[in-house]
Amino acid sequence: MSTPRAMVLRAAGTNCDGETARALELAGARAEVWHLERLAAEPARLEQLEILVLAGGFSHGDDVGAGRVWGLDLRLRLAEELWAFVERGGLVLGICNGFQALLESGLLAPRDSEAADREVALTANTSNHYECRWVTLESAECACPWIVGGERWPVPVAHAEGRFAVANEGVLERLRAAGQVALRYVAPDGSPPDYPANPNGSVADIAGICDATGRVLGLMPHPERNVSPWHHPHWTRLEAREAGEGLEFFRRMVAVAAGVAV
Repeated sequence: MSTPRAMVLRAAGTNCDGETARALELAGARAEVWHLERLAAEPARLEQLEILVLAGGFSHGDDVGAGRVWGLDLRLRLAEELWAFVERGGLVLGICNGFQALLESGLLAPRDSEAADREVALTANTSNHYECRWVTLESAECACPWIVGGERWPVPVAHAEGRFAVANEGVLERLRAAGQVALRYVAPDGSPPDYPANPNGSVADIAGICDATGRVLGLMPHPERNVSPWHHPHWTRLEAREAGEGLEFFRRMVAVAAGVAV
C-alpha cells in the first residue's frame, strides 16, 4: 500500500493545522501544511495529492462570518482545481472552521449550483455563546466511504457558529435520501440529545455532512483533538485505550485514499 499524500490547508487565523497534520501522519499519511496563498500560486500541487484537509481555527478572525472569507477565496481562486481534485477521486475534509469554509466554497453542493441557491448553513449557536466541550457523535450510514455507520465516539467541539440549518424540511429530506448526513450529536447512551449534548441546536442533531459523492466531508467537532488516549479529560476513568477515537477516523480516511476498503 502506497503512502497517501495529504495537504493541510490553512489561512490567516487558522490554529489547528499542526495537530491536524500530526493526526494524518499518525494515521499513515505523509502530510504537509500549506497556506492558501501558496496553493493559489501553485495549484498544480493538488495533482500530487490524495487528501486535502481544511483545518479548524478562526480564519480571518471570523470578522464577516465564520469561514466566509476563506470559503469565498477558495471559490474565486481555486474552484476549478478543487473540483478537478474531487472528480479524480481526491478526498476533502473540512473541520470546524474548515467545514464552514467548505460550505462557503460550494464544494459540498452540486457543481452547477450558485452561491445564492445554497440551502444549508452553519450559523450562530442557539446558546448565543461560544461552546467548548466534549460531546458524543454517532456515525450514520452515508455516502462517505470512511464513515462506518452506527458507531458512537467522544470528540470535542469549540465554536460559536456551528448550528447546522436548512432552508426547509425538503432540503433535510434530500440530504437524508442522498446519504449526505454523516454524523449526528447524541447523548452518551445514544438517545436523542438535549443541550449541551447537542451543543449548538443543529437541526436533526446534524454534526457533519458529505457531498453526494461522499468524497467531501465537513464536520464541526475536532477529531484531531482526540487521537491520543490521554486527550480525553476522563481518560483515567476509561478502559485502557491504545489511541483516542478520533485517530480511527483519520486511519480510515487514509486507508480509503490508499485504495483500501474499510
